[in-house]
Amino acid sequence: MVDEGAHYAAWMDDCLFCRIVAGEVPATAVLETDRTLAFRDIAPVAPVHVVVVPKDHHRDIGALVSADPALAAELLAAACDVARAEGLVGYRLVTNTGADGGQTVDHVHVHVLGGRPMTWPPG
Repeated sequence: MVDEGAHYAAWMDDCLFCRIVAGEVPATAVLETDRTLAFRDIAPVAPVHVVVVPKDHHRDIGALVSADPALAAELLAAACDVARAEGLVGYRLVTNTGADGGQTVDHVHVHVLGGRPMTWPPG
């Protein structure tokens, strides 16, 4: 039988975003709520590029929606709050799922991108 507690602890030890939430890895926070944290991306692709994460570890948006739909809504609300606080009128919210979707950190996150015109398709 798999020890789910140990499995979850292993994710937290290896997960960059869990380590940022825990304060083990520095980040420039722009918004924090009881259950979310938003911080500036270290490799921005737009003048405003903020990453918003739930403080609890969930692999991707599908896992988060299945486990805690209310937290998924809080995550999106926090992303919109970041956009508003950054003075963005037009912006893009992006969440990637899986390697084919471009996800590079296996902890659900929303990118808030703005400060320049966005093109379509994104790539």
